Formats: sequence, C-alpha cells, structure tokens
Amino acid sequence: MAKVESENTDWVAENLPDWQHAIYTVNPSASTPNTTLTTPQNKGHESMAYLTYIIDHYTSLPSTLAFIHPHRRGFTDAWHTDTPLHDNVDALRTLRLAYVQQNGYVNLRCNWNPGCLKPHRKNKHITAEVWQELFKGASKASFSQPGYVPGEVGAACCAQFAVSRKRVLERPLSDYEGFRQWVVDTRMSDARSGRVLEFLWHVIFGMDAVYCPDEGSCYCNVYGRC
Repeated sequence: MAKVESENTDWVAENLPDWQHAIYTVNPSASTPNTTLTTPQNKGHESMAYLTYIIDHYTSLPSTLAFIHPHRRGFTDAWHTDTPLHDNVDALRTLRLAYVQQNGYVNLRCNWNPGCLKPHRKNKHITAEVWQELFKGASKASFSQPGYVPGEVGAACCAQFAVSRKRVLERPLSDYEGFRQWVVDTRMSDARSGRVLEFLWHVIFGMDAVYCPDEGSCYCNVYGRC
C-alpha cells in the first residue's frame, strides 16, 4: 500500500489482523519515524510502492499478495473498490484466496467501467513507445520485439489486485527493478506514469493484454458473490 503522510491507515491493522501489511509513505518529512517504510521516489502513484515491496521482499514473499489503496471505504474516496459499500476491508475479508492461487492474478474490480468497455481498449496511455520502453529487456521476449504492441489493452481500473507468490516469481527480480527504473526515468508525470502501470499490472503478471472476465463470473470467483 502507498500513502501520503497525512493519510490515516490505522484501519488496516485494526480490521485486517490476519493480513501482514506493508504501508509505504511516499512523501516522508523530517519528522517521519525511521521505522516507516518509504519509497525511493514519490512518482508513479501506487506503482512505486508496489514495485518496491516486490523488489525488497522478492525472496520472502507471502503466498498471496494484495495491493490496495489507503482509503478504506466510501464512494467519494473509494468508488472504484468493488464491494457493495466500496469497502476494502470487505474486499479482503471476502477475497477467495484459493481462486487467487488457482488463477495467479485477480483484479479486485470486476465492474468493466472504466477500462474494459470496448471503447476503452484502445488505451491512450499504452502507446507503442511506452510499451517498448517499459518492456525493453524484460524476460518475456515477445514483449520487447521492435515495434510490438497489442492491438488492444483492457483491464478494469484502478490498480487494486491480488496475485500469488508463484505468479510474481515467474518474472526475475530484474524485471521488477526495470519496471521501477522506468517510473523513475520517464519524463511522464507522477499521474501519467502511474496510469500506465495501472493498465498493465495484469500483463506484468501474466494475463492477456485484454483481461476482462465476465462480471458475474468475476464476482463469483473472486468474492464468492454468486
């Protein structure tokens, strides 16, 4: 989880005691305690924290990892959290861990809007140039072939997902280091670079360029809401 220093994330420990947690402050100040987890740079929105966690814990990852935002609930802040009350506590309490292990990767949002609707799959954030830059030197050779970019890229927004340790380890550590370095080096803004990763997490974790499971099946498989 990534947070700015002013955000209160006490709800995580209070309501999800069965989950280990790693909460990264992306904008530490002079008064930030030295025990606080921080990121190398405040860029790329949540992607910097997500990638930093994987890089720092690559050899000791838990069996299931969930990457979520620091706002707990409510439509105003958490409209994209796909539970009846837009509540991340509910999302993780009902997340079917066995399905995460079976599928390798699950988006915590099943609703296709935005990201999966047909007009959204010509994703303006994922250009051929961005694709080539990000996947240059990555372990999956087809991704970095000159000129290659999928015709469509689709996934439900908004960078909240769960993934198995096994799936994370299908990529070498150097891939994740490369992705993070791209965030650092790109001339894109914090918001734009974060948006690129938002629509590519599913690709990074081994899914097809368009990963849009049927909404009803997704709710049933991911949350048991059948």
